[in-house]
Amino acid sequence: MDTNKKNRELISALSDGEIPDPDQELALAALDGPDGRQAWALFHQIGDVLRAAPAPDLAPGFAERLAARLAAEPLPGKRAAAASDAAGPAAQFDQTVAGPT
Repeated sequence: MDTNKKNRELISALSDGEIPDPDQELALAALDGPDGRQAWALFHQIGDVLRAAPAPDLAPGFAERLAARLAAEPLPGKRAAAASDAAGPAAQFDQTVAGPT
């Protein structure tokens, strides 16, 4: 197994409070380097997001308008030409996704 992957798994288990006793020393050693500290911070950030209050409800039809807008997006190579042709991409986004005001 990849050492970095194993270290991330150990750090994840440690941050979840589910590390087996024999692996605690390995997990703490993995935290000694910058990659380990970055993984620790990331796992805590993920946990904070998962425990956060849910987002407020979106306006009716938001998901459908967003899906339609994404489906209308040009392919990556054609994006620059399409953007220069559009009169106001921000205004178009507001109308398509947010709905009429």
